[in-house]
Amino acid sequence: MNGAPNSPAGAAGLAVPRVVTPTVAIRDRVERFPVHRIYCVGRNFAEHAREMGAEPSRPSEPPVFFMKPADAVVADGATIAYPRGTSELHHEVELVVALGADHDGVLAAADALALVFGYAVGIDLTRRDLQARAKAKGLPWDVAKGFDQSAPISAITPVADGGHPHPDAVLALTVNERTVQRAPLADMIFSVPDVLHELSKLYDLRAGDLVFMGTPSGVGPLQPGDRFVAAVEGVAMLHGRIAG
Repeated sequence: MNGAPNSPAGAAGLAVPRVVTPTVAIRDRVERFPVHRIYCVGRNFAEHAREMGAEPSRPSEPPVFFMKPADAVVADGATIAYPRGTSELHHEVELVVALGADHDGVLAAADALALVFGYAVGIDLTRRDLQARAKAKGLPWDVAKGFDQSAPISAITPVADGGHPHPDAVLALTVNERTVQRAPLADMIFSVPDVLHELSKLYDLRAGDLVFMGTPSGVGPLQPGDRFVAAVEGVAMLHGRIAG
């Protein structure tokens, strides 16, 4: 009888080539950050929720969560292929939280920041037309969010080096040198401790998890050939372009 699905490989080894763990650069370090899971927060900026035709999340209600595959990460300076199956690729700039410790069970918000290894800036690339069609039919919209190269991310700035971002730090994105998204982190409905607390009600948190914290208003299309620069003031910067 074969072993359990998660049991270690036997003497014969793996049936397919070993899967490589995706990693993200760490600022000013040789070591890299291994990615376990990518969690994303929806509707965490009120004006963005409204521009998408939805009501903003309420602090008294749980945040909206969705996920991307770990291998969706794309390094700073990369050229990203325009994804198949869409004619409306949209940008959503976000603060990214990188966890450096495990926690089983529900995490108290007061203890949450102790799990944070560092911070980055990322872009939640979205196939907006596929998302709109799925929403109209009341269907899941995983394919609109969790596709190849859908999570560009800067190098991570460790908390040990840069501390935690100030609430007044500005999250911003420029496309072809034009500012398209800009807001202070204080505009987030759910803070980092809030999000980690709520996320821990659903999943055991693990070192290597990335959490994309939501986007401000101003989301819009990226066209082939577009160049973008994302930044969280005093924390991180990300450069890239869309192939074309």
